[in-house]
Amino acid sequence: MKPIHVGLLGLGTVGGGTLTVLRRNAEEISRRAGREIRVVRAAVRNLSKAKKLAGDLPLTTNPFDVVDDPAIDIVVELIGGLEPARELVMQAIANGKHVVTANKHLVAKHGNEIFAAAQAKGVMVAFEAAVAGGIPIIKALREGLTANRIEWLAGIINGTTNFILSEMRDKGLPFAEVLKEAQALGYAEADPTFDVEGVDAAHKATIMSAIAFGIPMQFDKAYIEGISKLDSVDIGYAEQLGYRIKLLGIARRRENGVELRVHPTLIPEKRLIANVEGAMNAVLVQGDAVGATLYYGKGAGAEPTASAVIADLVDVTRLHTSDPEHRVPHLAFQPDQVHDVPVLPIEEVITSYYLRMRVEDKPGVLADITRILADSSISIEALIQKEAAEGEAHTDIIMLTHQTAEKNANAAIARIEALPVVQGKVVKLRMETL
Repeated sequence: MKPIHVGLLGLGTVGGGTLTVLRRNAEEISRRAGREIRVVRAAVRNLSKAKKLAGDLPLTTNPFDVVDDPAIDIVVELIGGLEPARELVMQAIANGKHVVTANKHLVAKHGNEIFAAAQAKGVMVAFEAAVAGGIPIIKALREGLTANRIEWLAGIINGTTNFILSEMRDKGLPFAEVLKEAQALGYAEADPTFDVEGVDAAHKATIMSAIAFGIPMQFDKAYIEGISKLDSVDIGYAEQLGYRIKLLGIARRRENGVELRVHPTLIPEKRLIANVEGAMNAVLVQGDAVGATLYYGKGAGAEPTASAVIADLVDVTRLHTSDPEHRVPHLAFQPDQVHDVPVLPIEEVITSYYLRMRVEDKPGVLADITRILADSSISIEALIQKEAAEGEAHTDIIMLTHQTAEKNANAAIARIEALPVVQGKVVKLRMETL
């Protein structure tokens, strides 16, 4: 059988890793795919820089040379960003080519448009590498768990923030100091905004929620809160109460819609996912039939991500000549069965809370605070009241609540902050027992 011809857009970290692994494991990959997968052309920014890795592979600086090449069957988009990535992917589809991409930003923002175009043209768009690097979470959600009604999923899906939180907990250092360390080690970009403010994790959570629940991509409705304002003192208090703080991407099915949110979250330390440290990723999925399943591994890097890219290449190669009607749908559900279920605003989310408040050290303060919580039907699960340091007039009260709607918690916090004995703002973090 003739080889399948692949064109690479980008020969950077992931593109280079993909080419390296394809060459190294060529025989094994061909045995699985049923035919040779051959890279025949690559588009790069810098020809002289790419030539050493490319060898005799033909290179171009114009990505449309790859997209418009009639000899190419599959275009692999690894340049990232929204444009020109979106235009290139749409052009590849219009030319009748299958697409493999690792671009979570593109899939989360423009996936609905891209999948509709691919469906109309009878081609496949595969994006396993867009979420959690080498962990095959897309395939698990779309195929392995297909018998299940997915109830919720929660993931540590950004290695940079997980590394920072691990270091803050281990060393008791403030966020800004650990961020500098992460940048020096290459775990964080020079501009780390997408990572530390939760945007990258929200792209990935959006993609997983669409596949888990059969809904369109709705990134613009995700609630996003990063870790840049997280205080190491709260990491310490959480530890005393038996919890770890992780940046989680959470998607949960509710009767009136779907929760889609990213934020720092307290998790009981006995949970496996709470013990995922450093730059590793993990995703926990709850299905009604299978229960909880956990997927763990490297969420970034040249070869872990290349592993996912090549898995998609093998899938597309196997199904290249198949009837488009009998392929696995992009979002797991048949296109006419994808339902536009509302994403709930954060005020409607139901969860538990960690509250820390700085108060005057005098009798009756705790009674006033608990009365306000009781008025909002919020019950307390655990409480720490620290002794005031010698010569100090204020001390910390830390509370863990039972579940309530976010709007109830916010209303109670506003009343607590208005008390003359409370100094400054109440720190609020969400909790999940998972």
